Amino acid sequence: MKIGIISDTHGSATAWSMAYEKYLMHTEQILHAGDVLYHGPRNQISDGYGPSRLAAELNACPVPILAARGNCDSEVDASVLEMPLASPYAFAVLNGRRVLVTHGHFTETREEQYALAEKLKADIFVSGHTHISLLERRGSIVFVNPGSPSLSKRSDGRSTLALMDEREISVIDIYTGEVLDKMLLSE
Repeated sequence: MKIGIISDTHGSATAWSMAYEKYLMHTEQILHAGDVLYHGPRNQISDGYGPSRLAAELNACPVPILAARGNCDSEVDASVLEMPLASPYAFAVLNGRRVLVTHGHFTETREEQYALAEKLKADIFVSGHTHISLLERRGSIVFVNPGSPSLSKRSDGRSTLALMDEREISVIDIYTGEVLDKMLLSE
């Protein structure tokens, strides 16, 4: 099963459309780690900001979306989406692995994330919030932050998402298709 992982779209219908048309439409499940519609008071409004259009595209998406509520996701945002925004975590078993999805604003340090992942026996811990992509293994747990397709805070400014299948997980630049980081899920 191919899984798309995205976070921090912050209302950018343009970034979502690019990510969906190039990568996510070819997946069987999408995980969204929050901050779906609103740009947030600390962020600039991104190019293509159109939360109403993004909500319509998400609601019409034929690929199932499992989403965690982010710190910028309000009740008003949730009321226009036809998918629940799980708070503070969403949980699924995908490809035989226990996957925990959270935005990351409640567990900002790696130690807090590791403790939570261990407690809930997660194999894969997905978070967003920082807008900076990350792939890291600690013990048997894989941590992934897909970054942001709309408001990247990477030092190189690249807009990113992650793709996962049974064997590996990759962080991809949504504009160039370049794989920026890759990790095998089993060592």
